[in-house]
Amino acid sequence: MATLNSGTGPTTISARQRQQPEEMEVALAQSFDSFSRSVPGTMPFLEAEPAPIVLPHDPATATTTDAATDRANDDDGERSLSSRQQRNHHDRKYAEEEPSETCPLLNDTAPEQPADEAPPPPFLNGVSPVRFWFIFAQVLGSLFIGCFDSTIMASSHPVITSHFGAAHSASWLSTTFLLASTAFQPLLGRLSDSLGRKPLFIGGVGLLALGTAWCGLAPSLGSFIAARALCGLGAGGSIALGSIMISDLVPIERRGSFQSLINAMWGAGSAIGAAAGGWLAETVGWRWEFGIQVPLLVLIFGASFVAIPDDIGIRGKPAKTALQALREFDLKGSGLLTASTTAFILGLNLGGNILPWSHPIVIASIAVFAVAFPTFLWVESRAAKPIMPLHLITTMPHANLILGNFIASLIINAILFNMPLYFQAVLLTSATTSGLRLVLPSVASSVAGVSTGFLITYTRRLKWPLLLGTGLATAGNMGLLLLRRGLAAPLYVLALIPGSLGTGFQFPGTVMAVLASSPQSDQAVVTSTLLLWRSLGSVLGVATSSLVVQNALLHYLQRIVSGARRDEVIVAVRRSVEVVAKLEEPYREQVIQSYEATLRLTFMFTSGLALVSFFLIVPVKLIRLPARK
Repeated sequence: MATLNSGTGPTTISARQRQQPEEMEVALAQSFDSFSRSVPGTMPFLEAEPAPIVLPHDPATATTTDAATDRANDDDGERSLSSRQQRNHHDRKYAEEEPSETCPLLNDTAPEQPADEAPPPPFLNGVSPVRFWFIFAQVLGSLFIGCFDSTIMASSHPVITSHFGAAHSASWLSTTFLLASTAFQPLLGRLSDSLGRKPLFIGGVGLLALGTAWCGLAPSLGSFIAARALCGLGAGGSIALGSIMISDLVPIERRGSFQSLINAMWGAGSAIGAAAGGWLAETVGWRWEFGIQVPLLVLIFGASFVAIPDDIGIRGKPAKTALQALREFDLKGSGLLTASTTAFILGLNLGGNILPWSHPIVIASIAVFAVAFPTFLWVESRAAKPIMPLHLITTMPHANLILGNFIASLIINAILFNMPLYFQAVLLTSATTSGLRLVLPSVASSVAGVSTGFLITYTRRLKWPLLLGTGLATAGNMGLLLLRRGLAAPLYVLALIPGSLGTGFQFPGTVMAVLASSPQSDQAVVTSTLLLWRSLGSVLGVATSSLVVQNALLHYLQRIVSGARRDEVIVAVRRSVEVVAKLEEPYREQVIQSYEATLRLTFMFTSGLALVSFFLIVPVKLIRLPARK
């Protein structure tokens, strides 16, 4: 410690502050830190890192004070030591200050929590509250648009694919987006450990803005699908890095409350995207679904560039260039993961839908996956810094939590993708009505998610939302098997509520459980791995359900549809869902029966998966969170 005299009394400067004057000058020059640090020193909760608080040293009374302190410590040394150990348990470096002339050891005559003692910092990495909330706003904004963009296809894909005359290719609009976001998430998580969170986060926002603008201008289905891939890359990057940044900045005992806000924004973006997609497509046109997102993304890009510190994720680490970071990066693992995932999704989407299962492209895709994925596992088992540590998917509790989360994501995306198809092809409703019927389930999921975060913070228990979530998901999916034509309209919406509530409980519960089971140093790789498997679930939810729907639909159409125009009708309804309502009888009834049987088979598939997810969670044992400071 060193003491400066400014005329009004001594000021204590810690060794940390003396060693980094350049960093302090840069931080004070920034607008957010200047604002938050301009308040009086009696408001330490706005300080980036609380320094030890020292009473002004008066030479006239120093001898008397030191003598009194020594006597008190000699009389009751054990109680004094106990007092020291209890102070600021959140960060021991502030609790273990040794006594000195300017920093006397507090004795047992002091109160348990002195009025002038600085509380632990509310946020980590030296970020002030004002700056944190501005960063958090950008994370929530990018999350909202990313979720909006990912679910907007749920109710508008029949309109878009019908515009291009390719309804049988509908799954590519969503799977391309999800595949791009999935393949690069672990890469971004590991790179951010070397390059920092900021450049990758704002890069993701920028790519999402460019891809969204491209979607609105796409002249063909191929161009549109390529644009969706760019959107997926940007959305995956911004969502993953945003989640990692919050883990960097918020202590685990306080994370539940912030996770509730994240869940609320996730649910709001997903709900509005699913509901507004069909309405926008039928009113202003599907191209404007994407055009309205661009100005907001540009605003988030600029605000993030100003607000986010450059050193988040790399504070205290040796500086590295992008080339140095890439040399240490698990490029083999990343390449093999991308290749195996892409080949698997390609084979599932093409086989039996666009191409026969015996086609060379389909066979080659499955063969690439069969070789690349085991090779990926072998490479990861030997990598120094694996892109996906295998212990996360092979040992409890991480494996059960991550795989259960993967299945839950697969189920909810399969339901969100196929329920609008049920509404439009079986109940013959419009795209707008189909989208609006998804609003209440999405709101229910958001409410459950928000409640889960706060309740976890209050109870400090982590398993109950997982059991409740998987139980509701199982019941909800089995309830979908009971749907049939002729029911009251509200019943179709209510049938989606249990599964949506289950997702709302399970997703945030899994995030909290995985983070609480991992050390702070592993937060980035654990978060990116969790998001990777959740994204894989999203991809496979659309791809596998589309595989079931397209192959089963062709089977039922060929078996049920009859008449002189049989072949013409089958081709037409596979190209455009909107054709179903325009068909004359008896063809319309035959096609509706085919779709109804097909989608019931899909719901049987998701019900079986929900049971698997439930039994994965039952044996998991989780710690109880520490009390909030």
